Amino acid sequence: MSTKNLVFTALMTAIICILGLVPGVPLPFMPVPIVLQNIGIFLAGIILGRKMGALSVIVFLLLVATGLPVLSGGRGGIGVFVGPSAGFLFLYPFIAYFIGLIRDRYYGKINFLILFVTTLIIGVLALDIIGTIIMGFIIHIPISKAFLLSFTFMPGDIIKAIISSLIGATILNHTRFKSLIQ
Repeated sequence: MSTKNLVFTALMTAIICILGLVPGVPLPFMPVPIVLQNIGIFLAGIILGRKMGALSVIVFLLLVATGLPVLSGGRGGIGVFVGPSAGFLFLYPFIAYFIGLIRDRYYGKINFLILFVTTLIIGVLALDIIGTIIMGFIIHIPISKAFLLSFTFMPGDIIKAIISSLIGATILNHTRFKSLIQ
């Protein structure tokens, strides 16, 4: 891996950490808060592609595991990987990888629509569905009730998908960025 790739990976990890400074919105009926860090996870795959995007998310999760308070609300430590948010956290590298996979495949002709559909299917639907199933098992509620609770995330996650797709399409189609990333 080149120095340039290491720098991009570290910068994306820092962006994800910075998004953790924005406090999560706690929900009185659900143990998982609404957070902005999903935007960083989506952007990791969109901007860096599958390998570096997933790597930046893995580095972020390693920082969380070491106890740094970089999750939304100042959370960190190994305990978050066994709590209600565990499913979502474990899925983050896979989400970045698969969004990055589509980005890599369509890199020459990337646009907002491709990024939005990809982020909506992989980043919103897959993350929310699988993360909700795992959350339901962890907090011992029926899957049907977990899905009803998770519909709370959908409007905000769709907005996050739009924001990350707009940012990603703008950056990926900028001539200076194209010369930097290659």
